[in-house]
Amino acid sequence: MSAKSDYNVQEIAIIGSGFAGLSAATYLAKDGHKVTVYDKNEQIGGRARQLHSAEGYIFDMGPSWYWMPDVFEKFFTDLGCKASDYYELERLDPGFTVVFGKDDSVDIPADYNGIRSLFESIEPGSAERLDQFLAEAEYKYKVGMDKLVYKPGLSIVELIDPDLIKGIFKLQVFTSFSQHVKKFFKHPKLIALMEFPVLFLGAMPEDTPALYSLMNYAGLKLGTWYPKGGFGVVIDAMKSVAEKHGVNFCMNEAVTGVKVDQNLIKEVITAKTSRRFDGVIAAADYHHVEEKLLGAAYSNYTKDYWNKRVLAPSCLIFYLGVRKRVNRLNHHNLFFDEDLKQHAVEIYKNPQWPSKPLFYVCCPSKTEQFVAPAGHENLFVLMPLAAGLSDSESLREKYFSILMDRLETFTGESIRDHIDYKKSYCASDFVLDYNAFKGNAYGLANTLMQTANLKPSMKNNKLVNLFYAGQLTVPGPGVPPSIISGNVAAQQLIKYFKN
Repeated sequence: MSAKSDYNVQEIAIIGSGFAGLSAATYLAKDGHKVTVYDKNEQIGGRARQLHSAEGYIFDMGPSWYWMPDVFEKFFTDLGCKASDYYELERLDPGFTVVFGKDDSVDIPADYNGIRSLFESIEPGSAERLDQFLAEAEYKYKVGMDKLVYKPGLSIVELIDPDLIKGIFKLQVFTSFSQHVKKFFKHPKLIALMEFPVLFLGAMPEDTPALYSLMNYAGLKLGTWYPKGGFGVVIDAMKSVAEKHGVNFCMNEAVTGVKVDQNLIKEVITAKTSRRFDGVIAAADYHHVEEKLLGAAYSNYTKDYWNKRVLAPSCLIFYLGVRKRVNRLNHHNLFFDEDLKQHAVEIYKNPQWPSKPLFYVCCPSKTEQFVAPAGHENLFVLMPLAAGLSDSESLREKYFSILMDRLETFTGESIRDHIDYKKSYCASDFVLDYNAFKGNAYGLANTLMQTANLKPSMKNNKLVNLFYAGQLTVPGPGVPPSIISGNVAAQQLIKYFKN
């Protein structure tokens, strides 16, 4: 007789209220289970929390790129509604701007014909090669989304699928992303444009599988969108759907441990109480759950294993309120006015505070004045940084000066003299607020040896009613993958209950 035959009521605890936790909770509640979500923080949403300042600014604290709208829509459709029932999307035009120098920037149009013309103007003949590149990327996106990302990565048998086997070479899992891009484009501007998604969310382009050109398809063909009100409205929407299905939220209540009987979690211990549950999904930091909540006896992995993982970047962020409008900025602005390769090496190969950093500026007040007082600007300035570094106030201020010098040079005007709100956020804050392993911001890098079944397992191998979700397990870093991860983990727990 199975140990779980003792359970009559299927009560489930979710640890963490970010995108993965919200997704898992809602799918489980829809299946008829009683679900309780625990989070150590006061505000729901994990890294997608919002910061409201007394001066009237509303900052998205984490995610700001709304890519892959089909993944968001699938979540709401699966739950019997539509994203448009809760928030309005606007397609950004330009989708984003890449800054190569003081008087050298490129706007990426929303219209694909405009993108083709832009490529052709930079490198003659590249428009046709872009068509070919994105046709391949579209195949990867569709096969990846249909056949790969919704698999739990628990067995190699999952990959025995006719379409996957037939298309294994077209997916280019074993080809370098950097080599793949350079087969199509020679101009450094176009190479930088195609490589930026993997630098900010993954690994060295040389170490990333060419499979991830699917990100280029997502950005250039499916478009860059903005949810009116910021990412906070997406979190609020998912919470509303969850509550409609009966999910209960316990905020300001950190999970501190579990009680185990044989190979089952029997109780979840929090800072306030201890309560019996039939199943658990850990959507908090995977490493933290193993080290602090389970201990070595019930962990999948050793300390040595975790220390050998390649992490996607941490970052230094500045939330800035500016009491005037700022020229030359669009909603998304990527500053590639220094060497991409050098910064990537200083993130992944020789971890250190960067000598000449690339950075990103989000200015949502260009699209929606609601996020700043009238006539003011809302700036989110982000610099990718190697995970595992220590940070200090003096280091933050040093890099603030570096980034602002370049931002003011590009815009041709003073910004620092007009700041009326400023807050920094860096590696130590990610540790404090999210128990983030080595202060990571995005999770596990998408290297070949950390793709699909080679990522940390979604299933705890010692506790049969515990599954993991989020950016340190399958399918990987980013908002859409986190939503998918919650769904897949929920289906695994449902499958456990049915067996």
